[in-house]
Amino acid sequence: MSRSVSIYVCQSCGAQTRQFFGRCNNCGEWNSIIEEKINQKTDKSIYTKINSATEKSPYRSEPISHTKNQIINRIPSGYKEFDRVLGGGLVPGSLVLVGGEPGIGKSTLILQSATAMAHERSVLYIAAEESAEQVKLRWNRIENSQSNLHLLAETDLELVIKELNYLKPAVAVIDSIQALHDQNLSSSPGSVAQVRECSAALQQIAKRENISLLIIGHVTKDGMLAGPKVLEHLVDAVLTFEGDKFATHRLLRGVKNRFGATSELGVFDMQTNGLSEVSNPSDLFLSKTSAPGISTIVTCEGTRPLAIDIQALLNPTSYSSPRRTTTGIEINRLHQILAVLEKNMNLSLSRYDCYLAVAGGLEVEEPGADLGIAAAIVSSFKNIELEEGIVFIGEIGLAGQLRLVRQMRQRINEVTRLGYKKIIIPDGIHTNEFETNQNLEIIKVSNINQALIVALNNI
Repeated sequence: MSRSVSIYVCQSCGAQTRQFFGRCNNCGEWNSIIEEKINQKTDKSIYTKINSATEKSPYRSEPISHTKNQIINRIPSGYKEFDRVLGGGLVPGSLVLVGGEPGIGKSTLILQSATAMAHERSVLYIAAEESAEQVKLRWNRIENSQSNLHLLAETDLELVIKELNYLKPAVAVIDSIQALHDQNLSSSPGSVAQVRECSAALQQIAKRENISLLIIGHVTKDGMLAGPKVLEHLVDAVLTFEGDKFATHRLLRGVKNRFGATSELGVFDMQTNGLSEVSNPSDLFLSKTSAPGISTIVTCEGTRPLAIDIQALLNPTSYSSPRRTTTGIEINRLHQILAVLEKNMNLSLSRYDCYLAVAGGLEVEEPGADLGIAAAIVSSFKNIELEEGIVFIGEIGLAGQLRLVRQMRQRINEVTRLGYKKIIIPDGIHTNEFETNQNLEIIKVSNINQALIVALNNI
């Protein structure tokens, strides 16, 4: 026997309550709680059955040293940039969640990858948001050859699972998880309960049939993946597809990956016939112009080094408090660097408005860009161009000292490949293997004063 019970679930964080509130007590969101009905089983026979089976069955664990090593044969996605973020390709039986803003190109990327994989293996594309005709129109724009890609336009979870059991594809695509609907639940599609149950059901069949599952997910207005947090814990990899709506390049970033490194970055270019890979992304973020306030840094996204231009503009303020505006750099990081420069170099930066931007719209979060930011600010303040062909790498401490950063080998190799002449790095790094390169001069400095004296030609 079972009876229907109403609970109230927050659609932002998934918190459950027994009564309705206008504001969620867990996350603080307003008007995010809706009513959902569930079937509550009154008898406890299932628990008795589990306990009795556990008591009679022998133990099944074994020493970890006796566990066999399994070789993972990854499935190439058809794009090297996609494979880089995945850690080498799709793992059979894994779940990959791809999220991004509306219209950024998630469906285009996954459809192109599914089409490429369908040339060698069985691939099923579940279109839960669009009709089969709409998907075919997009496919005609990005692909002209024949393909064995299977297409199913369906939102019913039960029918989707039947198709997966019947076809048993090597790869399946769900576009999107918020549009699937389980008829056993009374809540509407996209609710916390629907997303949670649909994801759990898809995970079971993917693990049982060894199907690589690509799931497309929506994001909230804050840029977070929509649905319960358990969705991100359930899947094996979480990828975000980012990009500026005024630019053509798109960034595929790894947030979580159980089979590879996190924070990996893949770069694509949006064109009329779909997305194309960018083999040398440093060209996108270099302005290739010399002017006061422009410096070059090398940042690392995962294991990929990228050369990026930092642009700074200082202008005398006309207000009681100067303006501080950043694009691609955290505002608190700029405040800290300005305070260090004013303290250690006796610069009256508090009288100037400061505008800071990363060329190309890339988000730079790592502290290794501090030295390049400081160089761009001082260059704009003194209206002096930095020495041509110079690169800055280093983190700035509060006392003005320079700190070591990670992955220096990859950064210096990228500087050498791009043909720069000089690089300023923190002291204390053993770079004997790089100093033999006659085309690159490596300068080690211990504080911000020494670095900027070198960069500004002793001025």
